[in-house]
Amino acid sequence: MSGAAPLRTPGVMAKASATTRALCIYAGPSALRALARDGLQPAQVRTIPAAAGGPKGLVLGPLDRLLFGEWLAQSTQPVDLVGASIGAWRMATACLDDPVAAFRRLERDYIAQHFAPPPGRSRPTAAAVSEVFGRNLRDFYGPRMQEVLQHRRYRLHVVTARGRRLLGREQAVRTPLGYLAAFLTNAVHRRAMGAWLERAVFSRPGDELPFRTNDYRTRQVALTTDNFHDVLQASCAIPFLLKAVHDITGAPRGAYWDGGITDYHLHLDYAGKTPGGLVLYPHFQRTVVPGWLDKGLRWRHKATHFLDSTVVLAPHPDWVRTLPNAKLPDRKDFTHYGQDLAGRVKAWTAAVSASQQLADEFHAWLRRPDMAVVMPL
Repeated sequence: MSGAAPLRTPGVMAKASATTRALCIYAGPSALRALARDGLQPAQVRTIPAAAGGPKGLVLGPLDRLLFGEWLAQSTQPVDLVGASIGAWRMATACLDDPVAAFRRLERDYIAQHFAPPPGRSRPTAAAVSEVFGRNLRDFYGPRMQEVLQHRRYRLHVVTARGRRLLGREQAVRTPLGYLAAFLTNAVHRRAMGAWLERAVFSRPGDELPFRTNDYRTRQVALTTDNFHDVLQASCAIPFLLKAVHDITGAPRGAYWDGGITDYHLHLDYAGKTPGGLVLYPHFQRTVVPGWLDKGLRWRHKATHFLDSTVVLAPHPDWVRTLPNAKLPDRKDFTHYGQDLAGRVKAWTAAVSASQQLADEFHAWLRRPDMAVVMPL
């Protein structure tokens, strides 16, 4: 590698599994050519997406700390950070001063989340979860919004889903009917779901989107100190589990939900918006699924030309099977462990600790790039 100072060792390789490789590297056609020619240089990175997916994103913490705490600091170019749901929380955290400490706190706070159900109920109400989650977000960022909004290099784009027609307001009857309509129209054609939900992206005033928007109904809205907390909460507002955020300051009126509904894994049209650069995508799986309602539509899980310049870093399925419960942390764990908070915390903490191997292996590959381990996306 040329033009990059050697990195400090972020972990102890001896602690990594001697038999199970943790990290897989995938690349689109343009990215494959760039890696074969130059390896991966921090100055090549133009965009970093961060997917929705709840607790799955926890295993990306060590990679986040390596990338934002050290590796990208060797370059000076602006970088667009695009996030939905937990991905939006991760990318906003990357913009804070001392991102390594901030990412460690994010892990601790996320793992420690606990939503006790009221007496006589098996699960907490959406209103109660929203209240606690909103308070946690405000405690986390507090007066530090300016660190995010005025970062000298990183341009944050938070993806939300704005309801239309039946989904324009959250109501007991209209909302289930609206999501049924969205499910049916999406099954026919993804673009048709735009009749019920539009992609609403909140960015700093004047920042252009790092992707084209011809694929789906989209609007861009200013991200400011007046709406920062509401926007982040909306991007994480899973329908029926949390309440929608209504009438965000500075945005069109309506109900705003989790950005993963329209853009689960941010399979966006980055091609042509990153000339001479790359999209670097730490992800928790190989496939980049367009929307949450596409999870069961396998034919939409294939890579498209949108990802030609994208490099995906993802855990190897065999390594995932070595984690507690033989899987990544996920939302089902809240039900699986129930009120056994200590059991869930122990399992999630163990998974996060094991995921240091992902960062260690990526660190080793950056020092000595081996194209034999890079697979087509």
